[in-house]
Amino acid sequence: MTPSQVATPPAEDAGEGSRPPAGRPWLDRYFHISERNSTVAREVRGGLTTFMAMAYIVLLNPLILSGKDVAGDTLGQKALITATATGAAFTTLLMGFVGKAPLALAAGLSVSSVVSTQVVPVTTWPQAFGMCVMYGVVIMLLVVTGLREKVMNAIPLALKHAITMGIGMFIALIGLVKAGFVHPGSGGNPLSLGPAGQLSGWPVLIFAVTLLAIFMLQARKIPGAILIGIVAGTVVAVVLSATGVAGAKQWASGAPELHGSAVSMPDFSLFGDLRFGGWGQVGGLTIGMIVFTLVLAGFFDAIATIIGVGNEANLVDSKGRMPGLSKALFIDGTGGVVGGVVGGSGQTVFVESATGVGEGARTGFSSVITGLLFAACLFFTPITRIVPGEVAAAALVVIGAMMMQNARFVDWNDRAVAIPTFLTIVLMPFTYSITAGVAAGTISYVAIKVAQGKAREIGAFMWGLTAIFVVFYALHPIESWLGVS
Repeated sequence: MTPSQVATPPAEDAGEGSRPPAGRPWLDRYFHISERNSTVAREVRGGLTTFMAMAYIVLLNPLILSGKDVAGDTLGQKALITATATGAAFTTLLMGFVGKAPLALAAGLSVSSVVSTQVVPVTTWPQAFGMCVMYGVVIMLLVVTGLREKVMNAIPLALKHAITMGIGMFIALIGLVKAGFVHPGSGGNPLSLGPAGQLSGWPVLIFAVTLLAIFMLQARKIPGAILIGIVAGTVVAVVLSATGVAGAKQWASGAPELHGSAVSMPDFSLFGDLRFGGWGQVGGLTIGMIVFTLVLAGFFDAIATIIGVGNEANLVDSKGRMPGLSKALFIDGTGGVVGGVVGGSGQTVFVESATGVGEGARTGFSSVITGLLFAACLFFTPITRIVPGEVAAAALVVIGAMMMQNARFVDWNDRAVAIPTFLTIVLMPFTYSITAGVAAGTISYVAIKVAQGKAREIGAFMWGLTAIFVVFYALHPIESWLGVS
């Protein structure tokens, strides 16, 4: 089911059925376990499966957020792992206890990609996390006012799919670069295979093997394929490092080995380290576009993911309505605020929640189990730090490939659809900017519709969005004309 097909959500808890008979355990009554034809055992199994399917985020998010900000500062890996696990645990538990839906949340890779490639190059890390809070508040307000679904419905379905695919290509490119598979080109080429037209070193080979292994596991429909592939790749890396085949200097993040105890106290040094303001040197329009891009990055998949997982769990009625939808969407928006406060980027609902539903999860109790497992990760940071960045990068490419599956929904014979989709997809990775891709797709869509004599189909929102993006592309000439720069 696509976002455009989502009907207005009913009143909260509608469709839960009659009140459970007295005498049932509190757990059953609170989470509606029996009413949804589930059992505690199924919920526990489903929560564990969901965790196994998305635990890779504890490794990948620190990898994406490993760069330098405008001041040249970096974030500690242990602190990032703590922040990622904390954000996932808190928001998933919130979804379980309040949303009462089998949905798990964690740091959205699309949001983290925007933060690392578009935000921190012009701001500090505290300012970037402040922007995460801002975009989360915007999404929460859109939910409360009912504008979120109106905005979703105003954007053409083809562009929604294009944005998802473009972000997928963008994430895949980040993974390939982090692994050393793709390098800045030599001899005049913008990019190259490895540093000089060929792969170099054991780490990139382990990346390639891990990538193929995950794809093979997925082809066999093995649950938790990404996590299994990362664990297997890490074991191989540890063996190669311990035997001296691949020295410590070859690995971007150091030798894959355990330093000290396997258990340690979490590092909450990033908690609350955020800042609002001080953006005068960046410019108000740039800040506005960055926040808008963050909203876009965390905006489009949530409704489709929530309704899609809810439909698989038989929680959606014949009219496409899901009990508690507005609560789930509000909690998803809260994830932006939570991610900014803990220092782990914006949190959003993960489609991997469907793996838990496939194992029988039907209620929020499964999310409670998943959240508790993420909380347990806080104390096993030394183990997660063993995973080499090159191995974790393989999962980024896999996720990018998964996001490209939306191509099957695009009518490539319709020029008004195919051209904006193409521009959106290719310009995100080619310009290293999600905003640039969305802007090109939006402008070209409106232009082609006008050329076809179908201007009335565009809608006021798309006209306004196009005007904003025209200014985005023409900002430098406009500033020069006005004598600003």
